Amino acid sequence: MSKKEEASNKLGADKFVVSSDQQQMTALASSLDFIIDTASGDHPFDPYMSLLKTSGTLVLVGAPSEIKPSPLSLLRGMKSISGSATGGTKEREEMLDLCAARKIYPEIEIISIQYINEALERLIKSNVKYRFVIDIENSLR
Repeated sequence: MSKKEEASNKLGADKFVVSSDQQQMTALASSLDFIIDTASGDHPFDPYMSLLKTSGTLVLVGAPSEIKPSPLSLLRGMKSISGSATGGTKEREEMLDLCAARKIYPEIEIISIQYINEALERLIKSNVKYRFVIDIENSLR
């Protein structure tokens, strides 16, 4: 299954855009109010800022080592960048309640502790679709 098919079918996406495809990104210019950036690795911000409408916001929940948007990408259209950690207990409970009500579940790959070296190799090669979860309980039996 392609990433596009998976995003559409499994995750319920209305649209799928390959961010490295300049033509697709240009077609979406100034079309979004809000972007949640979950990437922890370093990446450029200006391509994403160009997708925001006037007064749009890019919210970082990942933790790249640096943020270097062009000042013009913020000034044009009064755009902003903000950040958010996971929040407190109340916010996490609200988020989990919303996810349960809308049947939104995490996409994970469960691995045993014995598979950790292979998992790290896959991380290095960017061969991970979502998140690894280590099954400690069954790994130690």
